Amino acid sequence: MVKRINGIVLLCILSLVVLGQQDTSKGGIFSRATVLDTSGVTNQDAVYNRPFIGIGKSKTAVGGYLEANTNYFAEDGVTEGFSMEMRRFNIFLYSAISSRIKFLSELEFEHGTEEIELETALLDFEFNTALNFRGGILLPQIGLFNANHDSPRWEIIDRPLSSTQIIPSTLSEIGFGLYGKFFPGNNIVSYDVYVVNGLQENIILNEEGKTFIPSGKSDETFGEDNNGLPMYNARVAFINRKIGEFGVSYYGGVYNKFRLEGEEVEERRNLTLIAFDFTTKILKATIQGEYVKASIDVPDNIVEIYGESQTGGFVEVIYPFMERKIFGYEKARVNATVRYESVDYNKGGTFAITGGDIGDEIRGFAFGVGFRPTETSVFRVNYRYHWITDILGNPPGLLGGIQFGFASYF
Repeated sequence: MVKRINGIVLLCILSLVVLGQQDTSKGGIFSRATVLDTSGVTNQDAVYNRPFIGIGKSKTAVGGYLEANTNYFAEDGVTEGFSMEMRRFNIFLYSAISSRIKFLSELEFEHGTEEIELETALLDFEFNTALNFRGGILLPQIGLFNANHDSPRWEIIDRPLSSTQIIPSTLSEIGFGLYGKFFPGNNIVSYDVYVVNGLQENIILNEEGKTFIPSGKSDETFGEDNNGLPMYNARVAFINRKIGEFGVSYYGGVYNKFRLEGEEVEERRNLTLIAFDFTTKILKATIQGEYVKASIDVPDNIVEIYGESQTGGFVEVIYPFMERKIFGYEKARVNATVRYESVDYNKGGTFAITGGDIGDEIRGFAFGVGFRPTETSVFRVNYRYHWITDILGNPPGLLGGIQFGFASYF
């Protein structure tokens, strides 16, 4: 199986190299004349679609963003009251080493200095439009959100449930791979393929008491793989200026440490994530979302508690209902946003004795109004409501609350 995968990867690389050498000056498949207009930024471009890049004449640029908000939530009538938080302060460093070699890094401070993480530190080498090499600490392309997560881009303060509870965003990985674009007609087809160290075995038997993929994240993976087998990530997307962007992504591999001193002492247990995402526009409204399905190998004796299958997704609609000069800002905009989302931590699970369905799921919606004095800054007011069903399937607990906050690039 490994040899077959390696053969397919090698064939794909050779094909891209050959195709990439076609003459684009005559309108070939990679002709830049067919690129979308400047509003058609793809998900793949998100990592470089930041306002500080390209300002001034220096090859090196520094930027970032900050995010702060207030919270007031109540669950089943019980509240801890009002609180404020400096949720994130991120610093970007970018350098154009040459015309076709770029460096980008992101250092994140969460909740003040409670968590400090190096989220990105990568080098990109461009061979041609269809074939580029990327290596370092990178953001795997999984679903809509992971590689496009900057807070100033979003109208809802809290990140989507499926993007944080199943896809462990923000997920940073040490690895390398290839990415590129083709330009058939007025369309774009983009691809990303990466080999990474991957998540670790805390996906199960963790403090959450359930299969929880984000618990598999660890800073140790920046230094070494826990089992000597990499995980793989790939995403292919189709983009059309009139229709939008549609992507499918894969992330997976062996997550547990199955060897001890060179001997296999446990079964290899696999994790697989398959995600579908889309962004489209109908009249003035932007509609976007993702659906993700996770399959996790779990020991038979704990499968009732630790689910083998998880699903989740969200859909949100963003509508700009006011665009004019406001408070002296010439191109200010006010958006209304509604999001529906859900996650099921134990999809299709049943109790062995009773045969009853296992619960453990969340459904919710959020409504928000955002004021954008400029495109890169936003003030947001959100209302959020969740129905939370426990593992026994009891009547759902109710969580509701209001948030106000702001986020801005600098």
